[in-house]
Amino acid sequence: MAMFESLSDRLSLSLKKISGKASLSENNIEETLREVRMALLEADAALPVVKEFVELVKERALGKEVASSLNPGQQFLKIVQAELEAVMGDKNESLNLAQQPPAIILMAGLQGAGKTTSAAKLSRYLSEREKKKVMVVSADVYRPAAIEQLKTLADEVGAEFFPSDVSEKPVAIVKAAIAAAKTQFVDVLIIDTAGRLAIDADMMAEIKDIHAAANPVETLFVIDAMIGQDAVNTAKAFNEALPLTGVILTKVDGDARGGAALSVRHITGKPIKFLGVGEKIDALEPFHPERIASRILGMGDMLSLIEDVERKVDKEKAERLAKKVIKGKGFDLEDLREQLQQMKSMGGMEGLMDKLPGMGNMGQMAQQPEVANQFGRMECIIDSMTSKERANPDILNGSRKRRITMGSGTSIQDLNRLLKQHKQMGKMMKKMKGKGMQNMMRGMGGMMPSRGGLPPGGFPRR
Repeated sequence: MAMFESLSDRLSLSLKKISGKASLSENNIEETLREVRMALLEADAALPVVKEFVELVKERALGKEVASSLNPGQQFLKIVQAELEAVMGDKNESLNLAQQPPAIILMAGLQGAGKTTSAAKLSRYLSEREKKKVMVVSADVYRPAAIEQLKTLADEVGAEFFPSDVSEKPVAIVKAAIAAAKTQFVDVLIIDTAGRLAIDADMMAEIKDIHAAANPVETLFVIDAMIGQDAVNTAKAFNEALPLTGVILTKVDGDARGGAALSVRHITGKPIKFLGVGEKIDALEPFHPERIASRILGMGDMLSLIEDVERKVDKEKAERLAKKVIKGKGFDLEDLREQLQQMKSMGGMEGLMDKLPGMGNMGQMAQQPEVANQFGRMECIIDSMTSKERANPDILNGSRKRRITMGSGTSIQDLNRLLKQHKQMGKMMKKMKGKGMQNMMRGMGGMMPSRGGLPPGGFPRR
């Protein structure tokens, strides 16, 4: 996730200086707090948010809990983490759908914030993870393209689509959609509304009317993470016009600063419920303040990684490989290709590194085009081989290698590099034969944190 990269880098540097301090005084935390303040402002966090955050950290850092602790520097880091969590919300707040169906969700926000895409992503999320039957409707009668876009996306995510037309009135569309949702036994109805390029009175009056007609259980404010300081004014205006229940922050993969995530909760008093983290239709993540705070401080996000693995890794393939390794049957190129595909489904190398503790910068390195290209080339090379060659790379002679590289548009060096890497992985797998795998796991257990804390060097969770 690109969001928070620069903030994470700045904070990691300034907090490192203080983590080894034997005692904390106003003098030795002043410089760190100044750097924290600057880092937050540069990340586009709103000034009142930054002021309050720094004051609270300072007050706690000079209080009893730090003075009496065995490691004041580490305690200071815990305070920064706790206050970051508090700024963004204490915990993940899920959607409140416990009511007589259909539960109605209203999407509100400026034009271009990503409402229509978010409506489709939310449909996918609710049908896939919550097993809900979802219907979507567009009340955007100003852009025929918006209605078409929602229809296309609804087909893609398997949601019911209630047709609407630019000649109709938004309130009439909403009433008709609610009636249809009831007769079709739909669990959740998501209403996409019109956006404007700027906040105007007509827009606000119309969305208030739609809200009154729909009486939604959730009114979600969709906001683009990249608008920075403007997020504050927009959030304020919508919060005054509508009884918002939560926020969806979109395009967070495109913004390295992340100030909007730190400001929106403070300004609206409403929780961020989801993050839009990419263009793919499943790129919607529930917002967990404690995990994001952990990521900002370069401590990774193991829980999200575990959830990713649970959802996206093909368990049958993984078990098949484990059995093969334990029996000592070797690790062939077909296995390597499967591993590359599994990794791609989890957001590639960058997606993995980003969530591992202490690997923040590695995630940025993995994002570099040459690294991504290398994985792509590896897959292309394996695709160009016959099943016999994948199962037994030792038969690859000069003419076979030439055929493979021509077929995959790669060079002999690329192929040789792949074979070398495969051989190294094969050696490692051989060591895991039989009880070797259990021994390796036991060895890793010593490096792993107990009860979900952090490895040596990180600080424990609260």
